[in-house]
Amino acid sequence: QVQLVESGGGLVQAGGSLRLSCATSGFFLDYYFIGWFRQAPGKEREGVSCSSHNNGTTYYADSVKGRFTISRDNAKNTVYLLMNSLKPEDTGVYYCAAEPPSPAEIQTMCVLNAFTSWGQGTQVTVSS
Repeated sequence: QVQLVESGGGLVQAGGSLRLSCATSGFFLDYYFIGWFRQAPGKEREGVSCSSHNNGTTYYADSVKGRFTISRDNAKNTVYLLMNSLKPEDTGVYYCAAEPPSPAEIQTMCVLNAFTSWGQGTQVTVSS
């Protein structure tokens, strides 16, 4: 049974940093596609960053390129999202997700939110 539990959200001033963590269980993390998504109030959920598999292809939304970094620690079964230079528009609930490997392109999967297992989310609020 795939389980994902996010943590690390909170309130931060603009320009600050946060590192989100996603503890995973029930599957081999190094073989799975993983991703971080966010949903701002009144907006649709969007793909922030996704990774096809360990050391595989990585996608970042244009709005976070150069500021966010996705990574995974297979020994700890944990996925991370390091967020630097945070902006108020980064505010939202952040979700991690996992998907068994497939021939699909990771960018397409990320943009379409085409993941089947999801965590409960963690709130990130960036004040101006």
